[in-house]
Amino acid sequence: MNTGNRKKKIGNVWIVTREYEGLAGAGGVKDVCRQLAESLVKQADVSVCMPMYGFMNPKTLGFKKVQSFQVDMNYVGIERREDVSMWALVRKYDRKTLTIYLIDALRYQEKKGVYTYTAEDEADNPDFVQGNGHYDYFAMNVLLQKATLNLLLRQDTQPDIIHCHDGHAALLPAMAREIEGYRHFFIKTGMVVTIHNAGLGYHQEVDDLPYAKAVTALPAGIIGKSLLDGRFDPFLAAAPYAVMNTVSENYARELRETSDDELTGMLGHILADRGVTLQGVTNGITPEDFDPLDYQKLGIAAPYSPAKGDWDGKEKCRAKLIDTIKSKDLTHVRVNGTLAHDKSQPLFTFIGRLTAQKGVDMLVGALEALLPMDKGFQVLILGTGSKEIEKSLVDLAESKENEGRICILRGYDSMLANNVYAAGDFFLIPSRYEPCGLTDYIAQLFGNLPIVHHVGGLVKVEDGTTGFAYDDHSFKALMGAMQKAMAVFREKPLKIRNMQKESIKLIHKSYTWDKIVIRYGELYKEALHLCRDQEVLREK
Repeated sequence: MNTGNRKKKIGNVWIVTREYEGLAGAGGVKDVCRQLAESLVKQADVSVCMPMYGFMNPKTLGFKKVQSFQVDMNYVGIERREDVSMWALVRKYDRKTLTIYLIDALRYQEKKGVYTYTAEDEADNPDFVQGNGHYDYFAMNVLLQKATLNLLLRQDTQPDIIHCHDGHAALLPAMAREIEGYRHFFIKTGMVVTIHNAGLGYHQEVDDLPYAKAVTALPAGIIGKSLLDGRFDPFLAAAPYAVMNTVSENYARELRETSDDELTGMLGHILADRGVTLQGVTNGITPEDFDPLDYQKLGIAAPYSPAKGDWDGKEKCRAKLIDTIKSKDLTHVRVNGTLAHDKSQPLFTFIGRLTAQKGVDMLVGALEALLPMDKGFQVLILGTGSKEIEKSLVDLAESKENEGRICILRGYDSMLANNVYAAGDFFLIPSRYEPCGLTDYIAQLFGNLPIVHHVGGLVKVEDGTTGFAYDDHSFKALMGAMQKAMAVFREKPLKIRNMQKESIKLIHKSYTWDKIVIRYGELYKEALHLCRDQEVLREK
C-alpha cells in the first residue's frame, strides 16, 4: 500500500465545470464551484475551466485572450476539428492564484442559456423549444473536457488534482487515462468526480454509441462497459479512474442503500456492484456572502441581522419588494398576482425551477387546498420551468379570491432572489429528491426558515429547531408542515426568533466551506492514492 500520495501536499487543483457563480449558472453547481475554488485557493493554486456562452462578454468581465488552438471533434466517418480560444482572468490570494479560463468556441457562442433553449432562441427558431436541452449537449461537454486537457498539455501543466463537476465533465478521467497523448502526461494526476444530481436526465448520457466513440475518441471497450440502460453514461465511464462523491452524506446513502436509487436508473447500486464507493460530502456555504448587514452588495432595501436579533430592516425589505412588485418595475421577470402590505401574515417563499423534481406540483396542490381554507398567509414564488406548472401557479395568482395573497415572478434575477429571501418568513423546499440543497442555507442566513421534504441533503434541516420538515412526498404532508409553521408563527413568535438564530449558529458550526474543504482534501488524497495504484498495475 502506497502512503506517500496520502501525505503529499496538494498544490495545484483544476476545476472543470459548466457553471461558476458570477459568470454563468443555472443551479447550485455555480455556487459550489465558486465557493470551493475560493476556499481551496487559501492552500493551493486553483484553475477553473468552463465554456464562454453567448451571453458572456469576456472583455467586460476582465478576461484577456491567452491562446488559440484546435480540438479534434470527429463525427462518425468524418474527421473534423473545432477552433478554440482561451480567455483568462487571474486573481491573487496572498501567495496563491485563482485563474479562471473561458473556452471560446462557436458551439458555445450560439447558446443564450447554459443548458436549455430560451424564449429568444424559440423566437428565432421554432425547433429550439424554450426549456428543452441543447441538441448538441454531448458535444458541448466533450469540447469542454478536451479543451481543458489540451490547454494543460500546451501549458505543460500536470495538476495534482482535476476535479470534475457533474456528468458534463465526468468523461475527463476516462479520456485522461485511456487516450493516446493524454494517458502518459496525466499519469500522476488524481481525478475526482462530484455528482451534483444523479437523477435520470442529469447524467448527460447519449444513446448513439458510434457517435460517442467518434467524438470522445475513447476505445470501444470503454464505451461498451459504460452503458446504463443501453446508453453511454459518463458517470459509469468515470468509475474506474476517479474518486466519486455526491453532495451530501444522506444522498449518497440513499443511492447506495435504498429504492430511491430507482430515480437514477440504479446508478448508485451499479457503482457499488463494481466496487466503487459513492461517498458523500455535504456542500458548504460562505455565510459572509449572504449577510443581510451587507445590504448594498446584496441589493436589498435595508440592513438587518437575524443572528443578533435585529429585525427592523427585514420588514423594510418586505415592504420595498411588495412596492416594487406593484409597480411592475422588474425587467427580468413576468409578474402575475399581487401582495398586500400586511406584516402580520407569514410570507411563504419559493425560489427555483418550477418542476416536479423540485416538488412544485405538490406545492400547487397544497396551495389549492390551503388558500381557501386559511386567509391569513401570503405566497411569493420566483422561478421558471414546466409550462403546465407555471400555468397552474398563474391561475392561482390571478384568481380574484387570491388577490393580494399570492404572486408569481416568472424568470430569474440574482438580486431579486436576494430580495425574496430577505422578505420571507418561511422558505419552501418540497423537492421530490434533493442531493444537497443550498437554498435552505441561504434562506436561513436571511432569517427565512426552510420547510423541507426530509430527503437527501435536506435532512440537515432539524424539524422544530432550524426549520420544519415532513417525510411523505405529498401535497397533504407539505400542507401540514405549512400549517404547523403558521401555528408556531402565530402562537409562539419567540420560538420562531430562536429557531432563526439557531439555524445560523448551526451553519457556522458545521457547514462553512473552511470545514467542508477539509473533507475534499481527503478525497483528493484518495484520488492520488488511486492514481498511484493504477500506475503500479500498468507497470505490471
